[in-house]
Amino acid sequence: MVRKKLIAGNWKMNCLSAEGSALAKDVATAVKNNKFDCDFLVCPPFTLLTTVKKCLRGSKISLGAQDVHFADKGAHTGDISSLMLKDLGCSHVIIGHSERRVDHFETDELVNKKAVAAHNTGIVTVICIGETGEQRDNGETIKVCESQIMGSVPDDATAKNTVIAYEPIWAIGTGKTPTAADVEEVHAAIRKTLAKKLGKATANKMRILYGGSVKPNNAAELLSLPDVDGALIGGASLKAEDFINIAKNACK
Repeated sequence: MVRKKLIAGNWKMNCLSAEGSALAKDVATAVKNNKFDCDFLVCPPFTLLTTVKKCLRGSKISLGAQDVHFADKGAHTGDISSLMLKDLGCSHVIIGHSERRVDHFETDELVNKKAVAAHNTGIVTVICIGETGEQRDNGETIKVCESQIMGSVPDDATAKNTVIAYEPIWAIGTGKTPTAADVEEVHAAIRKTLAKKLGKATANKMRILYGGSVKPNNAAELLSLPDVDGALIGGASLKAEDFINIAKNACK
């Protein structure tokens, strides 16, 4: 099964207007100037969605948000709905990131509800899963990922509306990465779990991204693995050159 790679940038809580505009324009220009056989996605903070959308106009880069509420509207101060994201031009949204699960105590059940809301609005979800360092040391990596998939992914999810991102928490922003063999083992287990939940045909089509200290110098090895269908990039997505060099190494 050939799955087109997705190179996604999660800007997290970074960039003000001027910096975000410059970054988005640099990425858009670089993507236009290179013939990449892959898809691109950038997910800036809510405050920059409109600005970045304008900067990406005419490019083939999709716009995504970093979170969403499960309700369409109502008394939810500080939150944003999938309808609002759609209105701003978002086609994707990241949900269940470890930083949301830890900092905001988000559960698999909540992530699932957010995914359902996004899907009902026609927004593609990038559902994040991954283990802590302690869980990894205890040999619980695959068990944790299986549990998060079964709880976080809606029962009717499809390869068109869902992307899975495996991000070992201990590797995010630390410079540490699992070995290529470790990544492939986990991704293969994730696909097996998806097949159990959604059926083999859907699992074989669904993209599974790797995230966690992805850099230009390790992208080629990691993204050449059979079950790795792209990358969810954090810190390296804040530098257009690094982001594009990852794509160059991964989308040859």
